[in-house]
Amino acid sequence: METFVQQILNGLVLGSMYALVALGYTMVYGVLNLINFAHGDVLMIGAMVGLSILHALESYFPGLPGYLQLAIAILGAIPVAILVNVLIERVAYRRLRNAPRLAPLITAIGVSILLQTFVMAMPFWGRNPLPFPQVLPSEPIMIGGAMISQTQVLLLALAAIAMFALVLLIERTKMGRAMRAVAENPRVAGLMGVDSNRVIVATFAIGAALAAVAGVMWGANYATISFTMGVLPGLKAFCAAVLGGIGNIYGAMIGGLLLGIIEALGAGYIGDLTGGLLGSHYQDIFAFVVLILVLTVRPSGIMGERVADRA
Repeated sequence: METFVQQILNGLVLGSMYALVALGYTMVYGVLNLINFAHGDVLMIGAMVGLSILHALESYFPGLPGYLQLAIAILGAIPVAILVNVLIERVAYRRLRNAPRLAPLITAIGVSILLQTFVMAMPFWGRNPLPFPQVLPSEPIMIGGAMISQTQVLLLALAAIAMFALVLLIERTKMGRAMRAVAENPRVAGLMGVDSNRVIVATFAIGAALAAVAGVMWGANYATISFTMGVLPGLKAFCAAVLGGIGNIYGAMIGGLLLGIIEALGAGYIGDLTGGLLGSHYQDIFAFVVLILVLTVRPSGIMGERVADRA
């Protein structure tokens, strides 16, 4: 039971980060019918900016509490990630809204490579993995015989707050209604006075803010970041969005959490059953195998309803 609780906690931590990134994918797809494959690199930009802020705080304001340092790093990374994502939309995607679907996809891959190369070329970041400062106490918290760090508790809390705030935004605000209107029918929404460009920019900005939070907390949890760190989390977050039903906000959350739990349980239990042959080094295959099985039975995803008429 202790092992089970431990793997569930590990899965929730990992799944929360996947869910934050998956929300960016599913929001952009829901509004623009576009897969932004550069979104994982926005997570990487957020982590890099957060690292630079932590180094600056350590140099100029030593002795600040760890929680305050992380808060400042996250708040500083969010506007930079938003600026990057909005520029991506404005420069790379806006002119391709009515282009064949392959064109935005290729452009997104090109933007992803461009962002990685830009970070790799920066002398203060570079190509080598960078250690991420551990500013929170390392003493674990015991829950049912399982251990969880203070960083992971903070990550779960931030993810829950971000998801709850996003649901309120989508369902209770004027901007949320505008997003749903543009997602339903952009032309009719425009006739009703909805500024689609403004809605699309807001969608990219919200997705970037969530990715920045995930990026900083990813670095804080795993203690290392690199210019390629966004590739695999971005791919898995996209799979989480598809698993939950891409275009569905709740589906992205459920898909991300489910994917994280599947990875953790697969690495823990199947690794033990195979004598370590399929352990943590092969945990990626468990999530993708389940994704294939689910989509074979339900191609629209767990909560998807509109994927078929968007394909």
